[in-house]
Amino acid sequence: MNNYELMVIFTPVLSDEEFKAEQKKYAKFIKDSGGSVVAENAWGLKGLAYPIQKKTTGLYWVLEYTAPSDFNEKLKIQILRDESILRHLCTKLDKYAVEYNGRKRSGAKTGTEKILEV
Repeated sequence: MNNYELMVIFTPVLSDEEFKAEQKKYAKFIKDSGGSVVAENAWGLKGLAYPIQKKTTGLYWVLEYTAPSDFNEKLKIQILRDESILRHLCTKLDKYAVEYNGRKRSGAKTGTEKILEV
């Protein structure tokens, strides 16, 4: 089992219910394929750096999960079939990234905080 992080940008025309349904659909797909969801973070509506399909905003969602290495091809096929997804990025996490994400979620200092100058 490897650790992965998936960032998906959904089309901004989705309602809140549709956005949550899409999140549940992909989390369920991971669980049904033998993986497990470690963390989910819905960022919501954010501006895009450049227009995609004539849209300047998108609904961002970040998912951290563990799955077998052959699972990502199945996930990629499902994502490419889904017309509500503008872009996606799947990244394999090393042990340091997993540790960093765990500390960030727990609220512990990660070492990347800015020092406030008075």
